[in-house]
Amino acid sequence: MKISKKLYSYYLIWPALIIYSVFFVFPALTGLYYSFTDWRLDRETIKFIGWDNFERIFTDKTLLLAIKNTCIFAVVTVLGKNILGIALAVGLNMRLKSKNILRAIFYSPSILSVLVISIVFTPMLRSEGTINKLLDAVGLHSLSQAWLTDPSIVIWTVAAVSIWQHTGFQMAIYLAGLQSISKEYYEAATIDGAGSWKSFTAITLPLLLPAININLMLTLIGGLKVFSEVFVLTGGGPGNASQVVGTIILRSFGEGSWGLGTAVNTLLFAAVTIIAIPLLIFMRRKEVSE
Repeated sequence: MKISKKLYSYYLIWPALIIYSVFFVFPALTGLYYSFTDWRLDRETIKFIGWDNFERIFTDKTLLLAIKNTCIFAVVTVLGKNILGIALAVGLNMRLKSKNILRAIFYSPSILSVLVISIVFTPMLRSEGTINKLLDAVGLHSLSQAWLTDPSIVIWTVAAVSIWQHTGFQMAIYLAGLQSISKEYYEAATIDGAGSWKSFTAITLPLLLPAININLMLTLIGGLKVFSEVFVLTGGGPGNASQVVGTIILRSFGEGSWGLGTAVNTLLFAAVTIIAIPLLIFMRRKEVSE
């Protein structure tokens, strides 16, 4: 009887575990195997080729450029979304009459689809678009750029659009964290003569670590897995200038190079795991120490 009671909770886990194994674990393991093969659309047989696909990834210039662009996008968006998110949250946590309206305004882009964002921004970012016209109107003609057709800045442009769209979501998480901090801490700091900046660094940031941890994980994983923003804004162009790992995977599967596409996907999974888990452990330890 006691044994059956102990096993009862495990019985409830089994259905979810089976579904998870069928739809995630088994496909992941199968994909890992196929990443070491020459699996292609134009071949009837599948041959094991070892590390050849991964060697190609690190020798092909387009694939290396995609990895570089993915890293740039991830770093820029993680910094941009979190720094601006904290700044907006702190500003809109003050006693402002219009703070609720402003919160809704800043949060609203995050609920829009990427397709809608592309329809709005594509004409604005053209050489003769709204942004360049505004820069010309205020005498900043030297800052006008071919935002989506200049290979040297296109990935930065896509990252900026992503920051504009998703910062409001990070802001909402930081707002929730700020509102859970007791005002007594700030009152005590004021009595001790601490200024605004000292209160922010000594009270706000340490107590915001759980929210910072969540947002860092979300933005980092989202940045490394970027696909839709690049796909709808540039399609990986001009040429291959804005290709990222996600678009390379799509192109590989579209060309019938399924083994290579699976290898790139496996590499992306490994990169996300290797970067995210140590960062998560580090941030959790910081939470505990604070």
